[in-house]
Amino acid sequence: MRFTLRLAAALSLSALAVIGAFTVLQIRAERHRLTIDLERRAFLLAEGLKEAVEPVMERPAAARLERIVAKFQRPRQAIAIYDRVATPLISARPGTGASTGPVPEVTEAMATGTSVGRLTQVDGLRTYVYATPLTREDKGVGALAVFLDASNLDAAEWALWRANALRFGVLAVVMSVNAFLVVRWTITDPMKRMAEWTRALRTGQLTPPPPLPDDSLFAPLAQQVTGMAKSLSRARLAAEEEAALRVKGDTVWTEERLKQFVNLRLGGPLFVVSNREPVSHVRRSGRVEVVMPASGLVTAMEPVLRACGGVWVAHGSGDADRDVVDAYDRVGVPIDDPRYALRRVWLTAEEEEGYYFGFANEGLWPLCHIVHTRPLFRPSDFAYYRQVNQRFADALLEEMEKTDAPLVLIQDYHFALLAGLVKQRRPDARIAIFWHIPWPNFEAFSICPWQEELLLGMLGADLVGFHTQYHCNNFLETVERTIEARVDWERFSVVRGQHTAHVKPFPISVAPQMVEDPPDVSREQLLAELGVSAEFLGVGVERVDYTKGLPERFRALERFFERNPAYLGRVVFAQLAAPSRSRIQRYQDLQLEVEEIIKDINGRLQSRSWRPILYLSRHHDHREIWPFYRHADFCMVTSLHDGMNLVAKEYVSAREDDGGVLILSQFTGAARELLDALLVNPYDVDETADAIRAAIEMSPADRAARMARLRMTVREHNVFRWAGQLLGELSRIPEEAPARADLLGPPPGGGSGAA
Repeated sequence: MRFTLRLAAALSLSALAVIGAFTVLQIRAERHRLTIDLERRAFLLAEGLKEAVEPVMERPAAARLERIVAKFQRPRQAIAIYDRVATPLISARPGTGASTGPVPEVTEAMATGTSVGRLTQVDGLRTYVYATPLTREDKGVGALAVFLDASNLDAAEWALWRANALRFGVLAVVMSVNAFLVVRWTITDPMKRMAEWTRALRTGQLTPPPPLPDDSLFAPLAQQVTGMAKSLSRARLAAEEEAALRVKGDTVWTEERLKQFVNLRLGGPLFVVSNREPVSHVRRSGRVEVVMPASGLVTAMEPVLRACGGVWVAHGSGDADRDVVDAYDRVGVPIDDPRYALRRVWLTAEEEEGYYFGFANEGLWPLCHIVHTRPLFRPSDFAYYRQVNQRFADALLEEMEKTDAPLVLIQDYHFALLAGLVKQRRPDARIAIFWHIPWPNFEAFSICPWQEELLLGMLGADLVGFHTQYHCNNFLETVERTIEARVDWERFSVVRGQHTAHVKPFPISVAPQMVEDPPDVSREQLLAELGVSAEFLGVGVERVDYTKGLPERFRALERFFERNPAYLGRVVFAQLAAPSRSRIQRYQDLQLEVEEIIKDINGRLQSRSWRPILYLSRHHDHREIWPFYRHADFCMVTSLHDGMNLVAKEYVSAREDDGGVLILSQFTGAARELLDALLVNPYDVDETADAIRAAIEMSPADRAARMARLRMTVREHNVFRWAGQLLGELSRIPEEAPARADLLGPPPGGGSGAA
């Protein structure tokens, strides 16, 4: 209430000042107008009488002058005539505002020979006096004076003051009422709702902020409070989880345990490098939106950076990425509750085309996956690959400049040269490179014309990680047969000079909770949104990539319906397909192939109210994917070759109800851990079709028992455990002295890395 009174008083004083100023200006204007009117009337009257009076003044006759003047006498005006010595010949009547004594204006007019008019006080009355000399044959014979009552000027001024005072009073009342209502509607009531919401947040209820009348006023506050509440909620949940784990004597890795481990063992920030950024900013419908890319790497690494903090260096690929970074090309992530910094590196269209689409994804990707797509190796592409690796090395070194013995995690096949480039300039850095895709046998890898340079770059790291021991063995054998180095098979390491690169498996995983606050979407709501009705729902979540076995999956679904016609109209499969690398011809061909297969299958099997396959071709974030995982009766992962595949683990982590069945390709790294999934050969259409039927017809008890064991595996072998083991292994590696840097040999790409 005090705020409202202060606001109303401030508004009233402001209005008073404005109205007072305008009243003064208005009075001045009105006074000027009335004065001009008096001047005009006096001039016309005096000049008109002058022509009649001047001839009489040659031989003044009082009676004749009185007759002339009498015609023009009025209640509020008077006329007087003076002789040549300013003695009144005809005086105005008393009470008319005229003077019977000397009049300065008359004396001045006779002395100067010009008319004189001004406002003055005459006998205590405000009067306008106009005096004009009378002449005859160029000789002064007297003067004529006109007296006009000017008291109406004071009356007009007071009338204006009274009118504006009334206006001010009405305005003050209206403004006070409006101030009270506005403050109540836009501040007081919203603040009450905000306070109630904050109290709810303090009790652990993570509810969205209440509807507010002015987002520009309260949105920043709500955003900060939401971030604080999330932090408090995470801290509370982490404490409760840690307490429960201590009571059980459980050793499951959690976000809090990873954070404490990093603080105790590492004592500094973590630096992560990847091509894919954890979030991108894109412009849609005139607004900048935050998008999380469809990427297994982001799924795995993002929770680690949230837990550890540090800097993530990545390619800024969003069309609005430059609009949100600071002067150092940084932005805090997550946007609403920053917990680490994202440093964006800008690439030209030519660099992205050659390094990413060319060498990385038309060369290394098919080479390592061995899925019957011929790798393409162009010298120009590798030149850009070198150049971009050097670009990222420069950005990373700049970020690490003030950090002693920094820990660096380099991600994936886009940066095979990066470890060597960084190690040359920062030998004290402890560097790990994690290869997220398979490593082929040495004969397959020898296809690459620059295999030696790639291997030397990777061996600049202190730790080289793969998903499985099988891939580690392939890598060590490739090194042994390609470059001069000593491979220690007993310790799984490569020794070059005095530098040792350890090669170990670290099966990556997902966070125990895929989404912190999962959406409240029921199965019925999900099916209604999809516009279908089905007894059984299947789901697949992939980028459109030839390694994922999408054509084989859809042919298996077709085979399932052919062999089990009783399920026509009862089973719907939803494929969430994120477009990927559409500038590469092989991916364009795959997209068309997939669409044609789905069109063919749906065209032959669908009815008016049902179609077997729903193809949702766009990017979906985790909150959109979660309801599909949660309500799907089975999930299909049919990769033809995959280093790990985190979709399988995401599906398991989302099934807190112990429902659903996972159909998993035996050619994924995940198949070595998720043994309770239905493992299939994706090339065998009949076997995969049988697995679909087995998933649908599995008894609830068997389904629950299998999923419970899968969930236990994913829970215990989560991404925090993966990061803890990898970072723990890296922290045990001793720092290299600067003098040893030259023992690594020349940096990959001839030192500069320039194309």
